[in-house]
Amino acid sequence: MAADDRDWRALSDAEWRERLTPEQYAVLRRAATEPPFCAAYAAFHEQGPGIYRCAGCGLALFDRADAFVSGTGWPSFSGPIPGSVGYREDRSHGLERIEVHCARCAGHLGHVFPDGPPPSGLRFCINGIALVHEPAAVTRRPGLQLATFGGGCFWGVEAVFAAQGGVLDAVSGYMGGQLPYPSYRQVCGGDTGHTEVVQVTFDPAVIDYAGLLAVFFEQHDPTTPNRQGPDIGWQYRSVIFAHDETQAAQARAAIAAIDASRRLPRPVVTAVEPAARFWRAEEYHQDYAARHGHGACHRPHGVPLTDVVRAALDRAR
Repeated sequence: MAADDRDWRALSDAEWRERLTPEQYAVLRRAATEPPFCAAYAAFHEQGPGIYRCAGCGLALFDRADAFVSGTGWPSFSGPIPGSVGYREDRSHGLERIEVHCARCAGHLGHVFPDGPPPSGLRFCINGIALVHEPAAVTRRPGLQLATFGGGCFWGVEAVFAAQGGVLDAVSGYMGGQLPYPSYRQVCGGDTGHTEVVQVTFDPAVIDYAGLLAVFFEQHDPTTPNRQGPDIGWQYRSVIFAHDETQAAQARAAIAAIDASRRLPRPVVTAVEPAARFWRAEEYHQDYAARHGHGACHRPHGVPLTDVVRAALDRAR
């Protein structure tokens, strides 16, 4: 995640309410405590190596290597990533505790207690809903690459790519606009110039860029300008944001080959543009289809294009 120079402490209460789910808002902005052994705790214990970021501002807070099972019902760590958290005295509810908050946005995370394992002897008792897990496969493995696609509502695009072998992460967000730190409501208003996109981290040894292009073109309608089904607007346009000239050339070759094949009823209108800054969408958009149990909302058009795309890119090599 790129360095972030935004003044997160200057966000208004209304902006925080828009960025966070009600549960995240209650914990991060109102210092609520999630119930012990809740769904967020269960998810925490299913997660592997990686780091935990603040669900409010994305700052890296804890390393999974420092987690331990405390039996309390909340995620527990022996210590934070240096410099990532702040502390203050908390005398609420008739107790004397030390509150732990995000050093960047001041979001409430939990408390620290002197009953942890050695060598620190500390237990950072943290609300799971305040954390976002970033797998080690995404943050530490060399050789991974990025690809970014816009093909309508990012819920469906994310679900499609997340299901592909070799895709380590698929994140919903915004790209291509003028407004920094856009919110979903602002993007949907149509005045920011952003497109709903999914940024894919993939292992090219398992699935190459040609494979991702084939999935992209088969799983949405690339012939309808600024529209996917009932979703209409610039934010729903078909676009490939290329991270280098090789990706751009492959995308253009795939489009030319699909048009030449005449398998689709209309010409492809997919734009190919240089990748710009990626703005991660609000956390309630991430893994939306999987969490709500209805699978991908996209409907493939049923026309096979993988052979066309692969043949075109093989010729271009």
